[in-house]
Amino acid sequence: MSASDAAAPADRSRRQYNFCAGPGTLPEEVLREAKDELPVYDHTGASVMEISHRSPAYDKIEESAREHLRALLDLDDNWHILFLQGGASMQFYQVPLNFLPEDGVADYVVTGRWGTKAVKEARRVGEVNIAASSEADDFSSVPDVDDWALRDDASYVHITTNETVNGNQMTDDPVLDAPVVTDASSEFLSRPMDLEGYGLVYAGAQKNLGPAGVTVVLVHDDFLRRRKQPLPTMLDYGTHAERRFNTPPVFPIYMVEKVCRWLRNQGGVDAIHAVNRRKARMLYDAIDATDFYQGTVEPDARSMMNVTFRLHDQELESVFLKQAEQHGLLSLAGHRTVGGIRASLYNAMPEEGVEALVEFMEEFERTHG
Repeated sequence: MSASDAAAPADRSRRQYNFCAGPGTLPEEVLREAKDELPVYDHTGASVMEISHRSPAYDKIEESAREHLRALLDLDDNWHILFLQGGASMQFYQVPLNFLPEDGVADYVVTGRWGTKAVKEARRVGEVNIAASSEADDFSSVPDVDDWALRDDASYVHITTNETVNGNQMTDDPVLDAPVVTDASSEFLSRPMDLEGYGLVYAGAQKNLGPAGVTVVLVHDDFLRRRKQPLPTMLDYGTHAERRFNTPPVFPIYMVEKVCRWLRNQGGVDAIHAVNRRKARMLYDAIDATDFYQGTVEPDARSMMNVTFRLHDQELESVFLKQAEQHGLLSLAGHRTVGGIRASLYNAMPEEGVEALVEFMEEFERTHG
């Protein structure tokens, strides 16, 4: 079907290529496995959504999820792996609540919408120093770490390694005088991470890990010991590091376990990183090959996960999105605050999906250029 043919929409009863920024696409084999297990899980006589969170069956799920994460990220026993609720947005407040003293200061590097939101929440707790920001160029770049104006007395440095809305990404994991805290939601497990400089890493599951409903938090024991006291019980990282305090989001954690196991079967983080680089290169090459499409981020700051671009004639973008959906290329609209086009290439997006998008782009340009 040509890009100009609007008469034959894709069959929505069959699985399409989902480029949504979140909840993002999941591995099809994981979905099928979960479907088969959903009525009765592992001879328990009940669904995984019905079993007790204190049962041996659930203990096994959570322990396996942690085991996979430790293996994928090469985590030693000094790292606590927490499964929390509230999304990354809860972490915007929980981090400073735990680690920003009333008379202290925290450094924040702002490279997009989510970093901006993190600053707003941190300022409810204490003083924030904007060590660097790319807001002046509409977050089309990432400030070089050598240019960050860091405070000597900062309790921590907060960064967002990948900005889902703006489509930029940091390429290095900084090691600084203060512990680094990062929102890694939209790139977690998509590339190897050097955790040497980090005190805490958090990631909402709904990008590369599983469905919405659980947030993975990695907190190093040395950093955990620095937290303030007293703290509200549920917002104290120590509560969750010590034991399972309340009913966890069982089904999302069950899915995280399966996705992490799938990722290990693909060869781990190094292997999926190679795939992700190929996918991103394929799409960026298509954007750069013509003036019809225009990337929104400087080449050295482009995200591997969230590719953002515009059409040279922005009035054509609604047509592009409509026809892309008819071709089974779903959820390509940019975030409502920035517009344009955004293709999220998370781990579970197959290379064939990116090839289909590039083919559509080429045909769309041929018929509308």
